[in-house]
Amino acid sequence: MNRIPIGLVFPGQGTQKSGMGEVWRETPSWKLVETISEAAGEDVSELLLHTPAEQLLRTDLAQLAVYAVGVVAHAEAVRGGVLDDTVVACAGHSLGEYTALAAAGALTVEAAAALVAVRGRAMRDAARERAGTMGVLVGAPLADVEELVGPLREEGAEVWVANVNAPGQTVLSGSLEGIELAAERAPSIGAKAIRLQVGGAFHSPYMTPAADALGRALRNVGFAPAHLPVVANVDGEPHADGADWPGLATRQLTSPVRWEQSVHTLTGRLGCRRLVELGPGRTLAGMIRRIAPEVEVVSVDTPDALASM
Repeated sequence: MNRIPIGLVFPGQGTQKSGMGEVWRETPSWKLVETISEAAGEDVSELLLHTPAEQLLRTDLAQLAVYAVGVVAHAEAVRGGVLDDTVVACAGHSLGEYTALAAAGALTVEAAAALVAVRGRAMRDAARERAGTMGVLVGAPLADVEELVGPLREEGAEVWVANVNAPGQTVLSGSLEGIELAAERAPSIGAKAIRLQVGGAFHSPYMTPAADALGRALRNVGFAPAHLPVVANVDGEPHADGADWPGLATRQLTSPVRWEQSVHTLTGRLGCRRLVELGPGRTLAGMIRRIAPEVEVVSVDTPDALASM
């Protein structure tokens, strides 16, 4: 393997699918699933092997499942010697930030799993209290999307930018009516609107109760004083020794995921020339190729993918 600076990236909710743990079941790192189950108070092995796809749409279950696959994939990569001191930074998309924190050494696998469980339940409860949804606008630059959203809010619609994923791909979050209005007006900025199958208006003010609950849990968690830099969703900046992760993680629930900026930070200031996606699917690789086409991207979603690195 060429010794070039590597950044590790971890996917979030929405990448889950039924049976996605089967390919990892016979690997030595599968034992971590039991560790995660004990910390989270949930049978994660059942989630990864037997839970139907429609049940995995549940926010709390989806987050635990995606986190667990990312942890196992990372552990297998480390165990196999694929990752070494050429890894210079980590980042994760939304839920994936917790996998990144564990991979970077900021949190233990157990502590991150317990937080993921709290976060998932809190987000599910908040969505039950205040129904909302999300939609993606494809084909328009962020500035145009913001010019669309601003007047909608002035008219009383509840809609916010939730994820800035890649050039021409911005996710909105808000009320059912707000997302429908944004979809109706999307053609005016040359965008196509796609509704997302999600359980709530994530990364918006609708998640304030969840942020409060998560904040209380974070106050009791010890983050390592020194760890690899992790690029945070809320500001797209690298945070390492002495970072205020409780504050960053709490803000993340009600703030946009600045993924495009995060990738630019990884590949620019932090010098990553290869990004390795660890976890289910290859969603992040697709985004990264649009953001930084000059950078090599490798997706590790099966043990076989590790063998080809």
